[in-house]
Amino acid sequence: MASLVVLGLGSNKAYKQLDGYVQTPRELLEEGMRKLGGVLSNLRAAPVFETEPLYVTDQPRFLNTAVCGWYEGVPCGLLSVIHDIEVLCGRNRAEERRFGERTLDIDILLFGELVMTEPDLEIPHPRLAERAFALIPLLVLLPDAKDPRSGASYRDILKKAGQPCE
Repeated sequence: MASLVVLGLGSNKAYKQLDGYVQTPRELLEEGMRKLGGVLSNLRAAPVFETEPLYVTDQPRFLNTAVCGWYEGVPCGLLSVIHDIEVLCGRNRAEERRFGERTLDIDILLFGELVMTEPDLEIPHPRLAERAFALIPLLVLLPDAKDPRSGASYRDILKKAGQPCE
């Protein structure tokens, strides 16, 4: 059975390919979305937003977006596919600092109404409620989305955080 999933994407670091071509953060987001189109059916994408870095502020601004689509499989399978896409787009987790620069970061924000906590995966994303850069594009795609844990509207959560919803 397929589940409606929402993924957050972010990039703030170019990637120099083996042939010397340098992909910009915007191109990396576009490539990530193209690759996700082969994994999720009926893929829809929110606009790309430029945002200030959160947590670690001595780095370039991020480009962020979200996509949603239907996934046939289990969350850990999707996470594995996401990690493969990130690597293809130049991500090397062993060489990056936590919350620092990255070529492409893809997070599972929502996986249907699932709530799960595993050592390598928590759904919904554990920091979603504090991240306007993820909530705003999520709400563009799913304006009535609710936190499956609490039932609270993500629109209300964003308003309570003092962020505009549009």
